[in-house]
Amino acid sequence: MRRLTVLAAAILTAWAGWGCTREAPAAEGGAADSMAEGPISAEALVDLRAAVGGSRSPQWAPDGSMITFVSGGGLGAVATEDGAFRALSDDLSLSGVGSLGAPQPVWSPDGRWIAYTSDKSGAPEIWLWSAEEGNGMRVTTDVQLTRLAARANGLAWSPDSRWIAFSGDRFGNMDIWTVSVPDGQVHRLTGDPLYEGYPSWTPDGDRLLYVRMDDRWVDHDVIEIDPDGSNPRIVVRDTGFFDYRAGRAFGAAQVAPDGETILYRSQRSGWLNFWLVPLSGGDPRPVAASDYDQSDARWSPDGRWISYTENRDGVHSLRVVSADGGEPRVLVDPDAGAALRPEWSPDGDRISYTFETPVRPAEFFVIDVASGEKQLLHSEIPAGAADALHMPGKVRYPSTDGLTIEAYLHRPPDAAPGERFPGVMWIHGGPTSQFDDQFRRHQQVHFFAQRGYVVLMPNIRGSSGYGLEFEDLNNECWGHCDLEDVLAGVDYLKTLPYVDPDKIAVTGTSYGGIMTMAAVAFAPDVFQAAISLSGYGDMTDFHTEVHELQHIKLVEYELGPYPENRDVYLNSSAIFKAHQVTTPTFVIQGEGIAADWRLEEGGAPAALDFARKLDQHYKIVRYKAYPGEGYYVYGRDNTIEKLHDMLDFFEEFLVTEIEYGEPTPAGLERQ
Repeated sequence: MRRLTVLAAAILTAWAGWGCTREAPAAEGGAADSMAEGPISAEALVDLRAAVGGSRSPQWAPDGSMITFVSGGGLGAVATEDGAFRALSDDLSLSGVGSLGAPQPVWSPDGRWIAYTSDKSGAPEIWLWSAEEGNGMRVTTDVQLTRLAARANGLAWSPDSRWIAFSGDRFGNMDIWTVSVPDGQVHRLTGDPLYEGYPSWTPDGDRLLYVRMDDRWVDHDVIEIDPDGSNPRIVVRDTGFFDYRAGRAFGAAQVAPDGETILYRSQRSGWLNFWLVPLSGGDPRPVAASDYDQSDARWSPDGRWISYTENRDGVHSLRVVSADGGEPRVLVDPDAGAALRPEWSPDGDRISYTFETPVRPAEFFVIDVASGEKQLLHSEIPAGAADALHMPGKVRYPSTDGLTIEAYLHRPPDAAPGERFPGVMWIHGGPTSQFDDQFRRHQQVHFFAQRGYVVLMPNIRGSSGYGLEFEDLNNECWGHCDLEDVLAGVDYLKTLPYVDPDKIAVTGTSYGGIMTMAAVAFAPDVFQAAISLSGYGDMTDFHTEVHELQHIKLVEYELGPYPENRDVYLNSSAIFKAHQVTTPTFVIQGEGIAADWRLEEGGAPAALDFARKLDQHYKIVRYKAYPGEGYYVYGRDNTIEKLHDMLDFFEEFLVTEIEYGEPTPAGLERQ
């Protein structure tokens, strides 16, 4: 017998506009009206997008008249006075640059060019975009600047706009280069076998700084050189900061406008804070010492102030502090939400930033620094969208080793008194990552909460945002010590009166997929359904199967070098305990299509191998690889289909009631 709650029954009905489901096409109608009639459709949910694309910061035009940012894959701009939006370029083709990230399109200091990296000519190269007025007409120019046939990253304009410094891997690893503008002559400045990246210029243009990582991607040197690459000098050495994204977390060292001091990010205190050190050398000092992680620091144009964001239990506030020290001033201090990507206006009077919550994608604001007055500049949220989603709660529950785990709790809206729902443990990737108040963390979870599932999103040990000690607690014990926090979350769900304790699932992507595999293999009989998305079941084969060096560096940092630590890898490999699995498991991945300029992944066998091992032992297993994807499923249409596939699987194993007869006594034949 199938249990149909009010919400589950509603899934079978087609609504107009926002309420449409996969079973019926959307009819015409008002968005707000349709949202009131039922859960938001997968299509509408996936199409909710931020005003500012990705994680890239917007850029003020040097004259302060507009702010440019990625919008729908193209280049958009808003006027800073009235917020009028216009599309400058339809397609920059930023998406194919690779997992190391595409640099934000950045203005030249003279306001003539916007530089960006694109793979539209093949490999990621630097391009220049310009829109100049002439004879009353706007003439758009988009030209390719470099032709290295290699990745280009970390773009930094010289103060006179004649050069762009960048990191490029033309010779097999990241080195520092410069290219002249607009003729495109390139010069290689460094050639160390270690990764070198994120250049920045001194205000007078006489010197360049860049960051060099050690082979483990743990220690960083900030190095100063002449613009021709000569006379290198280490300004500051920073240790103990594992940088998973090949230097992106540490980022560029920013030189103060007076050229005397540099600003950089460090974990030396046990927290991600910003530090200052004299360019001439000396002892670093914290900008605003805090037992919370900080991001996105920027000098004010006059060098008197530093803006930054601070993450307190998933809520991100926007702050400014004097460069001389003192108590920070909080400009945006939400009870819930995330103020991110701050950038100063050229005159230093205003700061632009994005703000989002678990139920609203990022919108674009400007705040007057002196008065604190805020102005909404740009939003791409359809009318009524906020009414369709429901804010999750924040909870804490005890785990082993005396830990308290913080989590988000999504509940089905409008539940009837006494009604019970299946529970889902939703595990984030990383593992050095965090569920916080950013919309993208919750976007797909809303789909299931609105359809009758209670979803718990825990920040288990190994998560970021709680200090380096907590972040390292799962080193050398993946799938075991951190699994304890997942199982403690199951115990917490079972205490909730609206959760059916006999219907609990687990799911997650990347490391969440690894944890899902570990949960069914190392904790049999706990879960009644599991969906692993782009996970790895055999850690001993990780170095062979994985497509990205950054993932290998991560595993070597957390589990130790391989094969010296093979026993640790074996202990964390769920595939070798597949015979213990009792949970119906759905294994999902992309089919392994890489960017055109890279080798194909060849079918990405990691998830498939785990599914085959389950099948070998006659376990209940489903498997699906989505076309046109890498190992992960990101495409719009595939994501919509994936959500419905996941829902169908949960409905099959968590909602469908199975009636069992009495067992036949041993030794007796059934009549």
